[in-house]
Amino acid sequence: MKILFDNNNFDEHICSICKPLWGFSAYLQEYKLLFDTGSNGRFLLKHMEVLSMDVKEIEYIFVSHSHWDHIGGLDSIIELNPDVTLFVPESLPKHLINDLKTLVKEVIICTRKPQQLLKGVYTTGLLGDATAEQSLVIDAKETKVITGCGHFGIQNITQVASKIIGKKIDFAIGGFHLLRSSEAEIQESINVVKALGVKKVLPTHCTGDKAIQMYKDVFGENCFAGGIGVKI
Repeated sequence: MKILFDNNNFDEHICSICKPLWGFSAYLQEYKLLFDTGSNGRFLLKHMEVLSMDVKEIEYIFVSHSHWDHIGGLDSIIELNPDVTLFVPESLPKHLINDLKTLVKEVIICTRKPQQLLKGVYTTGLLGDATAEQSLVIDAKETKVITGCGHFGIQNITQVASKIIGKKIDFAIGGFHLLRSSEAEIQESINVVKALGVKKVLPTHCTGDKAIQMYKDVFGENCFAGGIGVKI
């Protein structure tokens, strides 16, 4: 997995070429799956070029939710590679879904029901009411849950992910949506995630500096930095 779009810095050299902007996107090479598309297609494509990734490699695009900072680059990707399958939440505007059906190979609409998308790859189904969002669950040697913003709470998403595959989640990655949370709320999130058996975390995007540092204090070297160019 490689992070292609993020508002956090990681490598000074890469960030002198690429541009950190608000949003998130990552590529899971093993599955040829793009997770979200950040907020700006022009910069997403530039980041792919810098990171030696060909947009034509992509076979699947997973959209976590409808916010602009996660779907902003979608048009730019499918303009260059329309031969893709989209996994989109039913919370996307219906007119947008109908348009997408005419622009790509296939659109699979994901509901609130968890489902298997590919071998070893699942959606949690849409979680939450205010902002319905789906996360990705990877059932491999190292189990993972990947979130876009994590509006439903990373601790709650992790619990759902674990139930879907019947195993503990080893690695939680993505936006943990703690930017505006109190210290007590952040600590509760950490306590639950730790109690669920998560061994590694990579909190980025909308997690917030305070929460990232608090996760780092608890997980130590098993708390990894986000940012464009990070490889997992």
